[in-house]
Amino acid sequence: MTPQAAGRLGLAASAASFALTFAVAVAGPSLLEPALPGAGGQPPWSLAGHPSPYLMAALTAAAVACGTAGLALTIWASRRGWAVTPAAVLVAGLVAATALALVPPFGSADHLSYAAYGRMVTTGHNPYTTTPAALARLGDPVARAVQDWRHSPSVYGSLATGLQALASWIGGTSARLTVFVLSLLNVAAFGGTALLLHRLTRGNRARQLRAALLWAANPLLLQVLMAGAHVDSQAVVFVIAAAVSFCMIFKRYGSGGLDPVPDRSAAGAGHGHAARTAAAPRLNGPVPSVPDPGPAGIPGAAGGLARPLLGGAGVGVLIGLGFAVKLTMALAGLGLALACLLAYRSGRARPVLAVLAGLGAGFVVTAGAAIAVWGPSSLDPALNAGSYVSIGSPWRAVRSALHPLTGEGIAEDVVKTAAVLVGIGLFVLLVRAFLRPPAPGPDGASGLPVVPLLPERSAEQGGTGPAALAGVGGLGWALVLAVAVAWLFAWPYVLPWYDSLGWALLAAAPWSRLDWLLLARTTALAAGYLPARGVALPAGLGWLETVVRTALTPAALLVILVLLVVPLWRGWRPRPGLALAGDRPVADRTAPRG
Repeated sequence: MTPQAAGRLGLAASAASFALTFAVAVAGPSLLEPALPGAGGQPPWSLAGHPSPYLMAALTAAAVACGTAGLALTIWASRRGWAVTPAAVLVAGLVAATALALVPPFGSADHLSYAAYGRMVTTGHNPYTTTPAALARLGDPVARAVQDWRHSPSVYGSLATGLQALASWIGGTSARLTVFVLSLLNVAAFGGTALLLHRLTRGNRARQLRAALLWAANPLLLQVLMAGAHVDSQAVVFVIAAAVSFCMIFKRYGSGGLDPVPDRSAAGAGHGHAARTAAAPRLNGPVPSVPDPGPAGIPGAAGGLARPLLGGAGVGVLIGLGFAVKLTMALAGLGLALACLLAYRSGRARPVLAVLAGLGAGFVVTAGAAIAVWGPSSLDPALNAGSYVSIGSPWRAVRSALHPLTGEGIAEDVVKTAAVLVGIGLFVLLVRAFLRPPAPGPDGASGLPVVPLLPERSAEQGGTGPAALAGVGGLGWALVLAVAVAWLFAWPYVLPWYDSLGWALLAAAPWSRLDWLLLARTTALAAGYLPARGVALPAGLGWLETVVRTALTPAALLVILVLLVVPLWRGWRPRPGLALAGDRPVADRTAPRG
């Protein structure tokens, strides 16, 4: 199959996935879709056909299959020269996301919990100490609509709670209208991330197309994230905004471009070491074509450190806002802080340390303000939820084995500690993979790497530190990606929409094997959590939980983790004769656009 044919077929499969997803949503309440109480005619709109649970499960599974095939084909084709107008793919994805906001969410019942938490605020209750069940006992119609997590207070940050309160203020006693407003907020966040990624990769149509395919028009994300109306889209936009702002700081100071990880095509891939090393300034080397460096070796340093300090503070504020939606988004700040520390070792101390100081101060102030709204006890529900182990996680089998021997509490502590250790180990392996140069094949070409390859690294340099990267901005993006992947792959509580953070970060990175691993992971989770609801499955569908979610999904996630860890542990040596961006060097591609 030619790349052009594969690309067109991939787009068709992605479109079919969206059509199936929309059909399940618009069909009305079903096994997959909880009922939305509210006045007739209020959005979101749907039919009232009471569709068969077997039909809805089949359509959803078909949507997952089509989405996986479509994304795989477009990834394969675009790596081999196929291209379409990136803006068209971006717009199509945003239109699809908007259309899904007009129909009721399905796949889980989380959106009903969001509506209840907002309702608690507007009725004078504390969402971090009040449960939906408690509010429902007072006769509240929105809280009565909650189906899952009825006895759990909010585990989200104060900004998420504030947005949920805004939706509740607009929706009033209508759960339907409240959920619709929440869906619109999610679309705005999803679109903001898409536009940031499009802007970030400007000047390179291939990279812009990749960003649109992996985020805005990603059929799996459209189903598990947008059709489910999950709050994660609101958290991800702040992380991406922070990472983009971090890149912009060092673009201004001549230490790496706005594009965090430039593709080899921009550097003349396949034309030898000279072309690669001339593509971008080294972190600790001279900065060509940048006039009037200040005394610290950074343009504008003579004007003081106020600009990098303020820029870092802005990044810290954005990370703090992400934390104020979901606490785990603070992990992105660790990646950016580590990038500053590694850059400090390369000799550019003053501006980098100013950025680091600003980042820390901005985060502390913003996160502190977010916590102060409801008090430190608002963190308790989220921290308590940190001991949860998903049925679809490989860690579930470990906890089940330990439970009879140690009791539930000790088993959960052991699993949590082991997961943290695995995550730290995976993060170290990923960072080493980013910092070490690739091993070339006999013809001098590198194979498709496990993690996104920064093209300015070269085996001839033999560098093992940040000097082998595209700049502080690129290093920051890479380490945030490393933190996100380590958390997603190691943590015992897994859900398909959590992968949205990984997809957003990968969308601005070059092609790598990590694309395929994340695709396999999201597919396994989407299939395993069909549906992600605490409802009794009808006769003939029980195997979706007892076989797929309980056995197949954990096994698949374990295999995917091994496929990531083993080549990283071995230092990974590529097969000879493969080029980074496909089967042949980018310079040799002659595939027409269209």
